[in-house]
Amino acid sequence: MGLSKSSIIESLQETYGESVTAADIRAWCAMNDCNYQTITNKLSEHKVGRGKWNLTIQEKLEQNYQAPAALPAIEQNLIPQKDDSFVRFGNFGDIKKIIESRVFYPTFITGLSGNGKTFSVEQACAQLGRELIRVNITIETDEDDLIGGFRLVDGNTVWHNGPVIEALERGAILLLDEIDLASNKILCLQSILEGKGVFLKKIGRRIDPASGFNVIATANTKGKGSDDGRFIGTNVLNEAFLERFPVTFEQEYPTAAIETKILNKLCADENFCKRLADWADIIRKTFYDGGIEEIISTRRLVHIIKAFNIFGDKAKAIQVCVNRFDDETKQAFLELYDKVDADFEMPVDGEEVA
Repeated sequence: MGLSKSSIIESLQETYGESVTAADIRAWCAMNDCNYQTITNKLSEHKVGRGKWNLTIQEKLEQNYQAPAALPAIEQNLIPQKDDSFVRFGNFGDIKKIIESRVFYPTFITGLSGNGKTFSVEQACAQLGRELIRVNITIETDEDDLIGGFRLVDGNTVWHNGPVIEALERGAILLLDEIDLASNKILCLQSILEGKGVFLKKIGRRIDPASGFNVIATANTKGKGSDDGRFIGTNVLNEAFLERFPVTFEQEYPTAAIETKILNKLCADENFCKRLADWADIIRKTFYDGGIEEIISTRRLVHIIKAFNIFGDKAKAIQVCVNRFDDETKQAFLELYDKVDADFEMPVDGEEVA
């Protein structure tokens, strides 16, 4: 019986639907007086598992999927580098335990900008030798960015795994950074946040999570939007999406003592480091009390230290790093530092520091 591949597929679909099993094909062969091995050989491009075939997959797409889209993932080292300047604080120990357990336990970390949320996850993975795939979320992030899609490579249409699929297959930690900037397009991750993997409908393949896979999300808010307008662009996330994170850690800024240790890792001037940490601590207390609308983050202090290492001038280092604030706030910050550090010479307003 000389049936073409297309006629075999059409007949099987009419009888059993888009997905068939070995038992279905054997029964069909018996009804049509065909050899089972001959038929399964013709359907080899559609096989999706042991004794399972998906008849909707086009041969061309299946071949393209198997073609390398980029550097094979197995050749990439995704373990973050250990940073000698890292100082553990806050929730780091708990986050490290979750990663070390290799248990699937989606984790949400919230806190103000620049307080080490992302850095702590990176360094936990670095210390544990765990692969980390970080995705920076924006309102434009969609399923194609996360799951993957077809790309044009050397004139060929090739399926390319997105970062989520890479993390699933490798058993890596998937870090969704700034998750509260996402739109409802992020809901394509629902099944993944349940630990169930995902079915790639475009190519008819199911990807289940490898051992050790986990999802960690960071955000400046708790997914409820920004009431005070500090974080413009943050969105109210779907409640069902947020419910798929069993735990939420609230990351605070480090204490002045811890922050001094962080800065001392980057600068030999211990007095300068301590005064910067004390200065930031006073600003934050005033911010929490509602006295000011801006804050000095740990990241901003690190910027100041790096500027000092470059320019060798405290006044210039502080000034260029607080220039991002409005004039009134900048002046208030400079005047406060002048009170904290008796050796500091505050720049004259409008005069460029040499």
